[in-house]
Amino acid sequence: MFKRILPFLSWLPNYNRSTLYGDFIAGITLGIMLVPQGMAYAMIAGMPPIYGLYASLVPPVIYALLGTSRQLAVGPVAMDSLLIAAGIGAMNFTKTEEYIAAVIFLTMLIGMVQLLFGIIKMGSFVNFLSKPVINGFTSAAAILIGLGQLKHIFGIALPQSGKVYVLLGSIFKNLNQVHLLTFGLGIVVILLILGLRKINKKLPGPLLIVVLGILGVVLFGLEGKGIEVVGEIPEGLPKFQLPVAQWDQIGKFLPIALTVALFGFMESISIAKSVEEKHPEYELDANQELRALGMSNILGSFFQSLEVSGSFSRTAINDEAGAKTGLSLVFSSLIIAAVLLFLTPLFHNLPTLALGGIIIVSVFGLIDIKYPVYLWKNRKDEFLLLTATFVMTLCIGLIEGILLGVLLSLLLLVYRISNPHIAVLGRIKGTNYFKNINRFAEDVEIEDTILVLRFDAQLYFGNKDYFKKQLYQFLKQKGEGVKYVVLNAEAINYIDSSATVMLERVILELKEKGIQFKIAGAIGPTRDILHQSGIIAVLGEENLFAQTFEAVDSCSKTLERSSIQMKVSLQTKKKSL
Repeated sequence: MFKRILPFLSWLPNYNRSTLYGDFIAGITLGIMLVPQGMAYAMIAGMPPIYGLYASLVPPVIYALLGTSRQLAVGPVAMDSLLIAAGIGAMNFTKTEEYIAAVIFLTMLIGMVQLLFGIIKMGSFVNFLSKPVINGFTSAAAILIGLGQLKHIFGIALPQSGKVYVLLGSIFKNLNQVHLLTFGLGIVVILLILGLRKINKKLPGPLLIVVLGILGVVLFGLEGKGIEVVGEIPEGLPKFQLPVAQWDQIGKFLPIALTVALFGFMESISIAKSVEEKHPEYELDANQELRALGMSNILGSFFQSLEVSGSFSRTAINDEAGAKTGLSLVFSSLIIAAVLLFLTPLFHNLPTLALGGIIIVSVFGLIDIKYPVYLWKNRKDEFLLLTATFVMTLCIGLIEGILLGVLLSLLLLVYRISNPHIAVLGRIKGTNYFKNINRFAEDVEIEDTILVLRFDAQLYFGNKDYFKKQLYQFLKQKGEGVKYVVLNAEAINYIDSSATVMLERVILELKEKGIQFKIAGAIGPTRDILHQSGIIAVLGEENLFAQTFEAVDSCSKTLERSSIQMKVSLQTKKKSL
């Protein structure tokens, strides 16, 4: 029980020197990465850069103790920061202090939502975020983040917005005010990061850019030439302080908290699962992951932290650098603590264009072109879902875009199960196997008097009318000689009360027309429903079969007997005449 609540107890007793070395190297690498990334992602959330470092201090340590993944790197994330900026920005706080207090309160609220969901075991709830929705949202959000950071590259003041047309309008309106030196250096920063990536992906490009940026400002007096710098950063560790309670506005905070909590968890669990495949020595627990993230955000908010979740890029580097346990996150937090205690004065001269360039390069790598192309070629309905989510996120808003995307994906699911695949089957020549006559037209035998159907979904109120309509349509196509209908029920795992009433009526209607209804291949739960609902009384126990060929053979034998009886009857009549 203790290991389930405190997963670090499962790896701590076996900890050794070689494991320590891997965790130490990974932790140092992770900490160095977190310095520029944490500051940059705090800017995306509309917060002073120092709060990104605060978010990289306490939450990773909490996750290291409570999380079940041993390689997941927890900290500030670009997408979550943008969602926070969009949500809190819409609340129109006039003072910076009020905005900061609102973000920290939201962080605590997000943690509470995640913790509650973990306690009531709702880890599977994240499955409602389908990949097309995630892909469409991520690509749109990356574009919005990139456009939002152009103000640092152009050296102009632009209003923050979660709508693409507002951002583009502001950019074009202020193009005549672009600061040329800032713009030139911004382009150099972007090209340098891209160049360092091409040379060696393991090079800490963002950190090198931060160092070069600070040196450039100091050596060439760039601040005096109009280059904007980060400015004064508070020195020292964050103090323990309860978030400013804003329960009177909970109606405004809660939708944002729910969205960020679920999206942050979805990011984290999908990243953790991809890494888990390489490490069979442990297993993920989705509900414990929710609880771990929840506690990380709750306790982090007491130390002025932004919301945190798993980062794909940092997790990949943490794993590649040799991390074996969550202790690597503790070492990364120690690096951040050292920076906060001794190095914050150095960041005074960090140009904001350097952080803007780091963000632009990192987020545009999130735009996935291959997946939409694949969907366009193979799954047009999901391509439309992805496109709709992408456009709505760009034009309506981030939170609205992802929520409407989830709603559309659920509507698509309802449509699919309301209009499922239904096939007419025929026997493969010389076997007892039955296949779709449209797919195996040359290999199947089709009997004129028997209609064999397979319904590939559960039968419920949403598709019962579709089932009946398709059944009668196939009967009409087959002609008037049909004497038997055999329903292959292998794919039917449930029949609700509305569908049972429909099925009874169909059996009776067919009986009046001289057509016998039979069911084959029903699994245990379905057979239970057939008996409990009373369908079996209408159908007849003798018309329920384990396999399709048995049902068809019984039809053929009955037809043969009827044919023989007719011949005998005719011969008797002839003799009597």
